[in-house]
Amino acid sequence: MDVPFHKMHGTLNDFVVFHDPHGRVRLSPEDVAGICHRRAGVGADGVIVVRPSPVADFFMDYVNADGSLAEMCGNGIRCLAKYVYDTGLTGKTTLPVETRAGLKTVELFAGADGAVERVRVNMGQPIFDPALIPVTIHSDGRPILDYPVDALGRTFHATILSMGNPHCVILVDGDIEDLPRKYGSTIESHELFPKKTNVEFIRIVDRNRIVMRVWERGSGETFACGTGACASAVAARLAGRVDEDCVVELLGGDLDIKWKDMIYPVVMTGTAVKVYEGILTI
Repeated sequence: MDVPFHKMHGTLNDFVVFHDPHGRVRLSPEDVAGICHRRAGVGADGVIVVRPSPVADFFMDYVNADGSLAEMCGNGIRCLAKYVYDTGLTGKTTLPVETRAGLKTVELFAGADGAVERVRVNMGQPIFDPALIPVTIHSDGRPILDYPVDALGRTFHATILSMGNPHCVILVDGDIEDLPRKYGSTIESHELFPKKTNVEFIRIVDRNRIVMRVWERGSGETFACGTGACASAVAARLAGRVDEDCVVELLGGDLDIKWKDMIYPVVMTGTAVKVYEGILTI
């Protein structure tokens, strides 16, 4: 079967995106891993299949590069929004998208050429219930802050939460560039996390800027992670280190994150880019 696709990225977190309106395409984990392979395939951090939804305009069927299912992808949903608008699947500039982490509302902002350039996403409220993250820590529903996590002989202190998928956010005062490669895999599979976790190392620049490096569950070190940027902004705000509007600086670019306090959703704004079109033979 030949399937037209778009190669896309959001802050260099890249995806293969295609539409499957009739449910004809079924990808095995091996299929996804092959598509995402950087040398033998298209090369991507994951695959997004745009499918029909009974409760929203579209369903985002997102799969990590290793073939594992993911509940949510913040950079991916921005790419999906651009894809459906630019290909004429919708004319709406505000629309609901169903994900495995629930409904998300996206707002689309077009450039001078009429194509979508930026997307704002209501990411919902951060989740602190250990059973829903999930994490094997008892916290009475209170945020899990400054929790010791041991990895390769080093103890980190983490804020643990979910943005629809699990995150372990570690605030570091010094250099963070090499930390994902050195410790990410070990923390991802730590016994605290029954479904594994995404791992963010962050450094606070000032009250409006965070530098983040990430190890994504199922994908390894990536240039960006939208849900991770949201989790990092939440963790920094809970620590009293940033204001409600901040920029998260990633290897692939900046994301604007807004979070006021516990009763409010996290709102993420960032770019979405089409790289090229192609045909997959599946």
